[in-house]
Amino acid sequence: MGRGVSGRDGAGEAPGEDPAEGRGGHHMRKRALGWLGDAALVLYFVFALFPIAWMVILSLKPADQLFSTYFSFSPTLDGYRTVLGDSEGIPFVRFFVNSLVVSVGAVALSLVVGLPAAYASARWRFKGSENLMFTLLSFRFAPELTVIIPLFVLYQKLGLFDTYVGMVWVLQLVTLPLIVWIMRSYFADLTPELEQAALLDGYTRKQAFFRIALPLVKPGIAAVSLLAFIFAWNNFVFPLILTSNEAQTVTVGALSFLGGDRPKYNLTAAAALVSVVPPLLLALTIQRYLVRGLSFGAVKS
Repeated sequence: MGRGVSGRDGAGEAPGEDPAEGRGGHHMRKRALGWLGDAALVLYFVFALFPIAWMVILSLKPADQLFSTYFSFSPTLDGYRTVLGDSEGIPFVRFFVNSLVVSVGAVALSLVVGLPAAYASARWRFKGSENLMFTLLSFRFAPELTVIIPLFVLYQKLGLFDTYVGMVWVLQLVTLPLIVWIMRSYFADLTPELEQAALLDGYTRKQAFFRIALPLVKPGIAAVSLLAFIFAWNNFVFPLILTSNEAQTVTVGALSFLGGDRPKYNLTAAAALVSVVPPLLLALTIQRYLVRGLSFGAVKS
């Protein structure tokens, strides 16, 4: 008997269909989709970086070409010399130092208070502990404008207005809840058996905390310190209302160049770019710890 006639040959392909051509078309489609994805990423990259590029362009423009040209101009560093040289009567360098002092002070004080608090909240649970933690977190999420008027009155009465101590104190509302909540998850990811073994070896609870728990969460401390520093450095509302000159920070001081009859956008752009340097350098310095810290505890065994 003859074999039945099928619509496909023995290889299972339709008559006239080239298997190599089908695979080639599939690869071409995948390559085209890859190119489209890459093009979309490049477009988004340009879109995201364009404001920064525009700030750089503005900062390099001379005053007489601010409004007359876009991309064709004679670049100059006069804007940076003016900002850093106090030739406009605006002590931007002092504002820059003020930001460093209050931001570092706020983060340091928050670490001293927040690390033991985070460790305690991760190891000891009691009735109402979660409510207490959410109350602390609400200080971070609450709009700053809701508390700024009472703080202004208190600062005037207590003599804390326009002082370093007052700014470091008020920035705890920004940095402390962040540090406690993030470090709480790091400590919770550590197995308690390590500390129990240390206690059996004669360590006190304080020694177990400093010698066992803290060294294991160093990447987390680096990551949360950077985040807290950035939030403190970028804060605008508190220094705007609670300082006038002596303790004013760069976020408010940079806007001083916009005053007057003709706003000096090139000086404002230069001041803004200078103010970006400390967080950027800090991020690059602790980049190794930052990557480990942000991924710490993401995968549990």
